[in-house]
Amino acid sequence: MSNSYISVARVRVIFVFIALTLFSQPSFVEPKTESLLIFGDSISAGYGMSKDKQWSEELKKILDKEGIKLEVLNRSISGETTGGGLSRIKKTLDILRPDYLLIELGGNDALRGYPPKKIHENLKEMILISKGFNVEVFLMQIRILPNYGKRYQTQFESIYKKVSNETNTALIPFMLQDVALDKNLMLQDGIHPNEKAQPLIANFVYKSLKTYLE
Repeated sequence: MSNSYISVARVRVIFVFIALTLFSQPSFVEPKTESLLIFGDSISAGYGMSKDKQWSEELKKILDKEGIKLEVLNRSISGETTGGGLSRIKKTLDILRPDYLLIELGGNDALRGYPPKKIHENLKEMILISKGFNVEVFLMQIRILPNYGKRYQTQFESIYKKVSNETNTALIPFMLQDVALDKNLMLQDGIHPNEKAQPLIANFVYKSLKTYLE
């Protein structure tokens, strides 16, 4: 048997050994960090302030402090309605693939006097689409001022509980309920919270979602 044949045989044995060693090693894949998508209007988009001051950014700080690994994705748009949200929810979910979704919409619908029935339909459809992506959805209750008329106010605010029940979705309290009546925490328009309010809102949202995220 020639030396060259022995050398080739040895090389083959070594190659096979290396290949078996590599492929037999357990693969350690970093687990995907879960994410929360905030899908709202100007209240969540940080109307009148820079991105780093928004409550969604403050929420990130709280989560980090609490040792909760959760990526916060904010795709809120000022002026957004439930109809606008419905038109873009599927594409947004398809791109981002979040684990959790917080819907904060309806305030602009009320400002424009949209029919409660249509708002109901839009919110319900958004949630059903989202659940089709295997996303855990949180629906935020929206409150409006009584100057819209008592009848409209009652019809509008009752939408959220109904949709929550019909879709078996967690209903989250209105995040401005401790802020809206304090002028020191609101902008001059009386609708949008100012920078001082953002950490308070973030803390309120965190406490509302904490049970579901644990």
